[in-house]
Amino acid sequence: MPTLAIVGAGPGMGLAIARTFGSRGFDVALIARTKEKLETLAGQLGQEGITAAAFPADILDRASLTDALDAAKARFGGIDVLEYSPAPHSPVPGLTLAAPSEVTVDNLQPMIEYAFYGAITAAQAVLPAMREADAGTLLFTTGGGSVDPVPMFGNANPAQAALRNWVINLNKELAGSGVHAAHVAINVWIGGGGPDGSPTATPEQIAPLYWDLHENRDRSEAVFNA
Repeated sequence: MPTLAIVGAGPGMGLAIARTFGSRGFDVALIARTKEKLETLAGQLGQEGITAAAFPADILDRASLTDALDAAKARFGGIDVLEYSPAPHSPVPGLTLAAPSEVTVDNLQPMIEYAFYGAITAAQAVLPAMREADAGTLLFTTGGGSVDPVPMFGNANPAQAALRNWVINLNKELAGSGVHAAHVAINVWIGGGGPDGSPTATPEQIAPLYWDLHENRDRSEAVFNA
């Protein structure tokens, strides 16, 4: 069975993406900070006939992220698709938002560690085996501000834009290798809760886009708009 690893798995987008791939024959490795939450998600998926397992890791601890992905590879025999989409639903120590004029090295660096360096760490854990097999998909998610910056995310958007740039460039390098990298920019508030008048979408509406990118390997980017 092919395996999908979701870094930043949660009950919203992570669960929807897991169901999208799991319903098409994929096993699922769930990676995030809280073991109990991951085990709950794995149990939900199991009840739906999808084999899933929890691999706790802190994205800001690069060694633990690598260890979790190595454990997932050992458990499932490899990782065929990596999806990276950490999106904190509760405060993460060291991460605070700042307007563009308030950006400092101190409040920008943690965002780079979280959004960009974590993604690179995850990719390096799975890319060598994918290149050896001449097959694999790497999917990375950011908010729409990576493409069209939003002032309230003045320090988050530059980190996400750096990730977007790197992913598109990585896909250029991988051209013809059988390995595909693509970026997803979600330009809506997921499930609501945003400022008045902001466009919204459910995780279930967005998740099929990931399967489309996995299947249509000529695309290195997709932007989800309402």
